[in-house]
Amino acid sequence: MAKTLELLFLTEGGKSATLSVADPIEPVDVEKVKTAMDAVIASNVFTTASGSFMSAKGVRVVERNVSEYEVNMK
Repeated sequence: MAKTLELLFLTEGGKSATLSVADPIEPVDVEKVKTAMDAVIASNVFTTASGSFMSAKGVRVVERNVSEYEVNMK
């Protein structure tokens, strides 16, 4: 199972933007994540088609299961 921490931001244009971090430390320390998100916003390093990040919208951990099957193609 692959887990990803997703940091959700609102942009200048009112749209959502997401930054993903693979293999997050759990349990997630929400205060540390909020501090990091504030630093990302203040640094103005990232920009999107709808503008720079303006505020933190949310945080979530996404878990993904992948099952691969072998298929003989002829």
